[in-house]
Formats: sequence, C-alpha cells, structure tokens
Amino acid sequence: MGVDPSIFRIVVADDHALVRGGLVQLVKLVKENVEIIETSDLKQTLEFLAKGQPVDLLLLDLLMPGMTGMEGIKQICNDWPDVPVIVVSVREHIAAIRSALAAGAMGYIPKTSSPEVMMSAIKLVLSGGVYVPPHVLGASSSRDEQVQEEDYTTESFGSSLEQGYAQLTQRQLEVLDLMALGKPNKDIANDLGLNVGTVKMHLSRIFKTLNVQNRTEAVAMYAQLKRNREYS
Repeated sequence: MGVDPSIFRIVVADDHALVRGGLVQLVKLVKENVEIIETSDLKQTLEFLAKGQPVDLLLLDLLMPGMTGMEGIKQICNDWPDVPVIVVSVREHIAAIRSALAAGAMGYIPKTSSPEVMMSAIKLVLSGGVYVPPHVLGASSSRDEQVQEEDYTTESFGSSLEQGYAQLTQRQLEVLDLMALGKPNKDIANDLGLNVGTVKMHLSRIFKTLNVQNRTEAVAMYAQLKRNREYS
C-alpha cells in the first residue's frame, strides 16, 4: 500500500508527557490529517526514524534522555537529511540556539514561547523555512557567549567554499546540481521524488552551509568551485 501524501506524519520527542501533550494539540491546530508519533528519549526516536516511514517534521527536546549536547541533532540530520527538525527546549541562550541550527536543525522554539509563536514557527518550517527566535536575529555574541558556544557548536558558521561544500549531504548535492541547471523547485522535487516543502528545506540548509543568501549566490559559488577543481 502506498503512502497517502495528504497525511502529515510528525514525531514529537520529549520525555515529559505533559509537554508532549501540549505539542500534540498545537500540531493538530496547525495541520489537518496529521499522524503524530510520540517518543520519550533519543533511542525511541532513532528507532522510529530507522523504520523508514516518511516523516514531515520532528519536534525534538534538547534535554531528553540520550541527548548529549548537539550530537543527537547532528546524528539525526546526517542520517535522515529529509526530516526537518525543530528543537523545542527550555534553553534560551543564544549559544545553544546557534549551535542547534549549526548542527542542522531547521528551527529552535524556546518552551516559554506562546502557542501562537510555536504554531507560526511550525508552519514556517513545514513550508521550507528556518525559524530563529527574534532575540537571536542580529545579536552579536559576547565573549561569554562565545565561550559557551565552544561547548555546543559542532560545525563552524564561517566555512570556506571547500569546507562548506564538503559539509553538504548527498541529497543536498543532488538538489544543488539540479538547481545549477536552472530547474525550479517543482521540477527538482519531481526529479528526486520529494515534495516541494522538502526541497525548500534542503535549499535553506544549502544556503546556510555555503553562507549565501539566495539561489543565485549558491549557483555562482558552485560554478566557482567547479572551475577551481578543473584548474587545480
């Protein structure tokens, strides 16, 4: 039996049943025809993802059992790059948020956020965007935050062209190849057997990894990299 494309499958991973229940209710307000899977630790979450069923979104607690710093996020994003991850955490300091995004998360929602903010963030990520809390946007790290960030960051934000390219997953490279051919998101989705929202998610990650703002800059950097390799 094929997968019903009208049904959204969302995993809510948190070790507190009350928090999971609240997130489940929010998700139901955001999306109709949604199937929700609840897990209470990293092991359960990885076991479900390993089943290979399509997952449209993972809401992930940063401090549930099995999570060690940002390694859990990094593992999920590396092993299941098609699954967008939103961290939902009590931690609100800038270093933790930036580190989670650097590890591959597509959003970070502090648990003190209002239901309206949480719903808007979920909608944004489901549409292929990246949600960053307002207090992080435009903030410059103080010396103390930079020291904290060393404890959380798994990848550097300021990657060189070669380093950034090396950090892209195989799926992201496939998206970049098709984008360089001038194909729109819909055609890329059809060629790779993905939905358009997933393509947008990959584009957001590509832009962030290569430190570019749009498709034109990404393609220009890709072309420059190919030229560099041809003449090296």
